[in-house]
This record gives sequence, structure tokens and C-alpha cells, in this order.
Amino acid sequence: MNAPITTLNLSLPAHCSFTEQDWLLLAKYWYPVARVEDIQAVPVKATLLDEPLVIYRVNNQIVVAKDVCPHRGVPLSLGRHDGEGVVCPYHGLRFGAHGHCNRIPSSPNQAIPAKLNLFTYPSEVRYGLVWTCLAPENETIPHMPLWDETDVQQVVCPPVDIHAFAGRQLEGFIDVAHFAWVHTGTFADPNNQLVPDYSTQETDYGFTAEYWSTVGDYPASDDFKKEPEFKILRYFEVHVPFTATLSIHLRNGAKMVIMNAASPVSAKETRLFAPIVKNFDLNDKVEDIIEYNLKIFEEDRLMVETQKPERLPLDLTIEAHIPADRSSIMLRRSLKKAGFGEFFLV
Repeated sequence: MNAPITTLNLSLPAHCSFTEQDWLLLAKYWYPVARVEDIQAVPVKATLLDEPLVIYRVNNQIVVAKDVCPHRGVPLSLGRHDGEGVVCPYHGLRFGAHGHCNRIPSSPNQAIPAKLNLFTYPSEVRYGLVWTCLAPENETIPHMPLWDETDVQQVVCPPVDIHAFAGRQLEGFIDVAHFAWVHTGTFADPNNQLVPDYSTQETDYGFTAEYWSTVGDYPASDDFKKEPEFKILRYFEVHVPFTATLSIHLRNGAKMVIMNAASPVSAKETRLFAPIVKNFDLNDKVEDIIEYNLKIFEEDRLMVETQKPERLPLDLTIEAHIPADRSSIMLRRSLKKAGFGEFFLV
């Protein structure tokens, strides 16, 4: 982990789209804000929970900070990187490791006061992503099975921007009844609409769901022979508030894990990060894997972006439910148990 945040500041961002209670609670969790491979020679702009951020790399350290120069308030994401830090485009102040100001061009011999250092947040690199937390306490980065094992192929899809609430996007990821209606262009059979009974189990970080079905027989390898009555296990691990992993168990020990990390840009905008790892067909072309999974994400987009109400109602009486909704019902209960309310300012 990089240096701790400069100071703990729990004030809401300007134009915050969440209720104060929900924002303060959401700020305690870790979220991805960029792919590691995208943090190169220029500062990268991101937004998390309505807070504008700048991300840059210096001396093999990734810095996540408020996207504002402490001198005159210009976004540092408009600046450039000169190899020793991010240079503000207004007066040329430069910020290096830990967000410390290391150069004032107009007064090169003056001691640099600590007030000119950036307000930084902790950063962690995990699963090919840069994670941060605006108000770190005891929460941890969600675990992704299989990623750290040997003889696996790791792929990190480009982030996908979705005009919807992160809770709605996550609900769509764990929903198993929409396959035959939404994903017929990728992995689902339109004639296989039955959702077998499945179970959920509460955990200290959210819940799990174990779903056995014949939907989506990923090939794994051409030489894998289809077994009579073979069923696929989809094992979901949901981490409150908006991250889940899906472990897909195939034939002959083949396994693929997809992380769905819905990073809340605001209450109505989400940036989806999706690292993938599998232990079969290790020479598959990365671009083909990305193209296929982006196609799946696009199949979901229209549904998620047009849902009403836009927020995820935690009151179970607001929407109707069917037996296949065990996971989405459990999601609402888990979020409510964690202390969340309405999510949107009204």
C-alpha cells in the first residue's frame, strides 16, 4: 500500500448525488478506479462517488489524489507528467511521490509548505486494477478466486461506462433469469428459460449464491466431450456494496472467474471493471476474450440503463418478485443490513 491519506476528510463532494448517510457509508469501501496498464506517462482522470480524482505513476508508485491543485484549484488531470511528477498547467507546480509538491517554478529556492501537498488517498494494485478508498476504515478489497494461482490466464477488460446506478448493474450481473432473454447472442439458449431452484447464504461480507444449470456451456476446449446430464455450477460471491465474483465450473476441472466491480461514479453513473481469469485454453487471444465479454456487457446495457426506479429500492414492497429473484432479494437485504438507505438525493 502507498502512503496513507494526507488527512481524513469526510465532507461530501460538491454536487453530491447521494444522501449524506449513504455517501459517508459508501466512502468506507474500496473501489477500482483504473486499470493498471492505463496509468502510464500522463495523468488519468477518474471520478468516484462524485469526487474527481487524478491518478498518476511516479517512482514505481501509483498516486491517487483529489483532482485539484491546492494552489489555485485547477484540475491536475489537465496537466502533464514530466517524469518527476504531475505538472499543473496553470502555474507549473509539480507533484510527485505521495502527492508532495516538489517544484514551484516561480520560486525555485523557496521551502515548499505542506499545505501545497495534494490530498491523497490510499491505493492498492489488485487483479490488474488500481483500487482506492475515500475514507478507509476496516473494509478490505474483495477477494477474487483463482487470480493468484499458477497456470492461469489473466485478462482485464477495458472499463465500461454505464448510465445507471451501480446497484442496478450489480443486480443484473447476479440475475440468472434474464439469460434466455438477453444473452442469446452470446452464451444462452432462448429455449432454455427454466431457472432451477438455487440457494443463497449470508456471509460477513455479503452473501453467496450457488446456481446449477445447463445454460452457457462454455467450450473450454474442443476436445472436451459433453457428458450426459452435465450441469454447470455458477458460484456467485457478492461483496457489499457493489462487487461480485462469478466462478464458473466447467468440465474436467476447467474454471473461469469473472469479477464484476461496479465502481459508482455517481448515483446515476457507473464505471464497470471486469478482470477475468481462467485455468484452461491459456493461449486464447486476449483481444478475443475482451471482445466476447464486452459483447455480453453490451447485451445488458439497455436493460440496466432503462430500469425504473433508477435506484435499487431496498424496500422489498416497492417491486414485485419471482422465485428466481433470490439473489436480488438477498442483495437488497444485505445492503439494508449494512446500513444503506435510498442512495439518491431527492
